[in-house]
Amino acid sequence: MGAIGGLGGVTGAVLVLFILLVIISKTILL
Repeated sequence: MGAIGGLGGVTGAVLVLFILLVIISKTILL
């Protein structure tokens, strides 16, 4: 459970960073 929870946390962090990157990219393009 601990390993799965840690993996989920890492995946969530990467997902958040990816979303922020997309938002920043769109802001620069606009």
